[in-house]
Amino acid sequence: MSIMIKKNIATNELGFVFNPATGDSFSTNPTAATIIRLMKEGKSLSDIKRSLLEIYEADKTAIEKDLDEFVNTLKENNLLTA
Repeated sequence: MSIMIKKNIATNELGFVFNPATGDSFSTNPTAATIIRLMKEGKSLSDIKRSLLEIYEADKTAIEKDLDEFVNTLKENNLLTA
């Protein structure tokens, strides 16, 4: 399943996220910035999990839990497409 950041959402490699529709802005940590970059590249959640496992030395269960929580946060802030 591919999950995408809305096209009008501005982001940068440092983790800054701006929603011009609402004026809301967010700062993320480097891991979240990586997740957003991968989403913008059209990667599926499975691909993102696989990439995070390759990049970070963390437990698979922890990565899956953290990714799910972050995706929910993005949804709550209306930053994802349908």
